[in-house]
Amino acid sequence: MAEEKNQEMTEETVETIFEEETEVNSSEQIETKEKEESDANDAIEELQKKLDESENRYLRLRADFDNFRRRVQIDREANEKYKAQSLVTNLLPAIDNFERAMQITPEDEQAKQLMQGVEMVYRNIIDALKQEGVEVIEAVGKEFDPNFHQAIMQGEDENFDSNIVIEEFQKGYILKDRVIRPSMVKVNQ
Repeated sequence: MAEEKNQEMTEETVETIFEEETEVNSSEQIETKEKEESDANDAIEELQKKLDESENRYLRLRADFDNFRRRVQIDREANEKYKAQSLVTNLLPAIDNFERAMQITPEDEQAKQLMQGVEMVYRNIIDALKQEGVEVIEAVGKEFDPNFHQAIMQGEDENFDSNIVIEEFQKGYILKDRVIRPSMVKVNQ
């Protein structure tokens, strides 16, 4: 009987120790699982942040590329629209000389024929420039506009209101919507 009691106590002690070890092991396992889950959640959050950063970077790069493409298209259109600007700028002094030459009154028949030839060449050049979108800036009788006129003198003329162009010294030209050269004018006070 004493042996049976001893054996029962030993079995109870073993069961108690086993239960305690099981509880310790299960609590350690729970802690380990919680730590693993926490580490996994941290890793997921880190990866999510990296993904978000990559997506933001991608969207910014795409927007930059779209803006670049739009700027290139605008530049290309402007270059096409104003391709004749340098040619027109270089031709303006020659046109001015043609206009001065046509102001001379020829005295003999040969000079009159030469003047007709000069006028024909002048008209051909002006027509070609008009086809490219070049227009003469209207000045005399118009209100002074610093966007189109360059005032080099002021004068008084009772026939014109104040701030009206009364005389043009040099013609101005526009290519499409861009001023190539402003008109040199005299403005009424």
